[in-house]
Amino acid sequence: MSEPPLPGELGKHSILIRPGMFGMLRTLHETWACRELLYFLAWRDIHVRYKQAIMGFAWALLQPLLTMVVFTLVFNRIAGIDSGNIAYPVFSFTGVLPWQLFQNSMQRCSESVVNEARVLTKVYFPRFIIPFASVISALADFCVALVILFGLIIYYDITPTWRFAVLPLFIAYAVFAALAVGLWLSALNARFRDVRHIVPFMLRLWMFLSPVAYPLSTFIKKFPPAFHWVYTINPMVGVIEGFRWALLGTDSLEPALFVNSVIITVLLFIGGVVYFRRVERTFADVL
Repeated sequence: MSEPPLPGELGKHSILIRPGMFGMLRTLHETWACRELLYFLAWRDIHVRYKQAIMGFAWALLQPLLTMVVFTLVFNRIAGIDSGNIAYPVFSFTGVLPWQLFQNSMQRCSESVVNEARVLTKVYFPRFIIPFASVISALADFCVALVILFGLIIYYDITPTWRFAVLPLFIAYAVFAALAVGLWLSALNARFRDVRHIVPFMLRLWMFLSPVAYPLSTFIKKFPPAFHWVYTINPMVGVIEGFRWALLGTDSLEPALFVNSVIITVLLFIGGVVYFRRVERTFADVL
């Protein structure tokens, strides 16, 4: 019988499991190889969230619907914000829907690593799957809420054009933006538990800095044109304006400003993957 390895040393037949050494492509490859686990975790999150809920998936309908009603009363009826030739309820809902997809995805992603502490400390699997699965589970609520959006489009007699076919790209972009930010927050939250208190406050501010309840022109016209690019650093500007461009036929989506938003999001994602991989080896120690 061989002697056990000394503390800090590996035994002769021990196997050291650590993150792959080939960067982001290796991370994505490992995630794809474990896609069945990814689907299982995403489905488990959906099942647990609605298992004992009296109203079930109706909550996914009520949240954006009530938010749209409040925005219509406050911003349109009281504040007098004009949505042009588009009815304000459908205008605001096309901002609320992608925003709540982003908000729910990012919030669940930021808490995902801490919530899965018991699994992380017992078995090895690509840790990137955990935040990714939490983002996918948020798509279920979004798909349910699409029923209201299609109802509003029919009620206000809005005729979809060829742009409607581009809508899935903006949905994917919203999820990608949430994952890009959520990777940073999930890794930081594992080390600094103050992050869970910062995220809700940050999201509230972020919503009012995004054109959810008001047209993009209402905000940027307050600043000189030379500074418009600063506002479009916000990834949700491109997502929300893209939704309205695809569904309502608005022309406020300037390609140059949208490209700025995409570039920032891609850089955030690459940085998030690098940072997540750097600190994931310490998750089991700090959780």
